[in-house]
Amino acid sequence: MRHLHGDGAPLPAAPRTAFEHHIPAAGILAAFTLDAWPHLQATMRARQHRTSSWSGRFSPRQKELVPRLLAEITARGPMCSEDFAASGRARSFWGASTQAKTALQKLFFHGRLLIARRGEGNRRYYDLPERVLPARVLALPEPSKKESARWETLLKLRQRRLVLLKKKELPLVEDLVQPVRIDGLPLLHCLQSDLPILETCHSERSEESTVAPLLLAPLDPLIYDRRLTSALWNFDYTWEAYVPPAKRQRGYYALPVLAGIELVGHVDPKADREQGRLRLMSRRVRRGHKITGALSSLAGFLGLKQWRIAFAPASRRHRSKSCRIPFPAPSRRMPGWSSSVSVSL
Repeated sequence: MRHLHGDGAPLPAAPRTAFEHHIPAAGILAAFTLDAWPHLQATMRARQHRTSSWSGRFSPRQKELVPRLLAEITARGPMCSEDFAASGRARSFWGASTQAKTALQKLFFHGRLLIARRGEGNRRYYDLPERVLPARVLALPEPSKKESARWETLLKLRQRRLVLLKKKELPLVEDLVQPVRIDGLPLLHCLQSDLPILETCHSERSEESTVAPLLLAPLDPLIYDRRLTSALWNFDYTWEAYVPPAKRQRGYYALPVLAGIELVGHVDPKADREQGRLRLMSRRVRRGHKITGALSSLAGFLGLKQWRIAFAPASRRHRSKSCRIPFPAPSRRMPGWSSSVSVSL
């Protein structure tokens, strides 16, 4: 986050190169380059009139709070919801919340506040847009609906790389994309600028790859589209951080394991900051693939000294939910760059 907001004190507006906001169609929080700002305006306005406890119009109580929140932030600078603790309780999309926290979140969704910095526990500190974004960015003209639709489609391609485009999306970017045909799947597309990367992957990857297994983040482009991931790699993955514990199949933050060109299972790690360890809550990895190195790398990245198994081996416990998940079968769809994949030129 220091690259977005600075290290310690918030970055002034002028030197900033990116900001946080939600992808319009997905509602996922992302880091955007400054040129995205004008393309988000229409969605920000539309949210103000929608019925949503998370991002929509204000409740009567929240309407009363908004002038106070904006006045305090204008006078004092970046503030978080804890600075308005006596605002009363509210019901939000994720459960119980405070009126102030919900109102601040909606002001952010509507573009009237932006995240200026992150505090302890990743807490959001909000400030006025003119103190977060450079003046030249705020002054950019709003694009047409067609221009923003093209921008959003290109964003989707850059995020996911290999995409099943909708009928209305393809004409918007037809000059920039390349069709990719894979046996048994609908026509996919990638950016023409990604073709050299695809060729490099073909020459360096194989089913016998000796590349050490890697852990993928839940929103990694390779697995972002659940349907495509299932079709290409026979791997049905859902990020379960927002799934009720009783319904989770893999775990709160289960990470897929990529070995060469195959997805071979998952691990569910948990950072134990007090003990300085990375705990492995569950794992399900195809036989023959060692994940020690990948877990050690993750522990090091998180500033933890070591990792340890936090569950009993299957032979010493009843079968858990994670054990009911079958191993992903070897992919038959896309073994590297085979005859089953063709790029239409």
